[in-house]
Amino acid sequence: MIKKYAVLICLITSVIFLVIAAFEYPGGSLPDKNSIGFGWSKNFISNLFEPYAINGAENHGRIWAIIGMAFHSVGYGIFFINMSKKISSGQWANILKYIGIANIIFIFLIATPLHDVGVISIILTLIGLFTITAFILKTKLHLLKFCCIVCLLTYYCFFFLFGFGYMDWSFIMQKVYIISSMLLVVGLEYFTRYEDFVQIKSG
Repeated sequence: MIKKYAVLICLITSVIFLVIAAFEYPGGSLPDKNSIGFGWSKNFISNLFEPYAINGAENHGRIWAIIGMAFHSVGYGIFFINMSKKISSGQWANILKYIGIANIIFIFLIATPLHDVGVISIILTLIGLFTITAFILKTKLHLLKFCCIVCLLTYYCFFFLFGFGYMDWSFIMQKVYIISSMLLVVGLEYFTRYEDFVQIKSG
């Protein structure tokens, strides 16, 4: 039972710990260094991983955020490994498996001083989701086709907003792409089967 629902358990546990971390965050954001608490529309998730909050106070929520990210990384890693077993193309299946293994490490690094290295996980996740989307588009899973495209668009919207300095929207869009990605992962994990892909010929 635990193995079957490992991805869901990891992601739910991750959210719980990150929410606890947010409640424990002392305060401070880029728009207002003197703000109180964690603002979901004013702070990036990465603020939760710092030993000191932006307002200079010790961040007591950091340990909860690190634990939450550990569960998040394991959940995504298991997801990509599981999807690699459903994809009928050996080449792409191996790519998904390696992305899963790598993401267990790189996603967690986001919560450490090696944050900038951990950001590689976003690229790996995008490659993985794009690969899965390419296969999903060849199936009859129409709702998941729509969900895949919407999820990828939220990533690109965030990159656009962040890249061009629209920070107010970037704070919000970060949460949107994370939530949409997690929902898609759960949908793909539990509503796809090997049989959905077995007849798709490898390119």
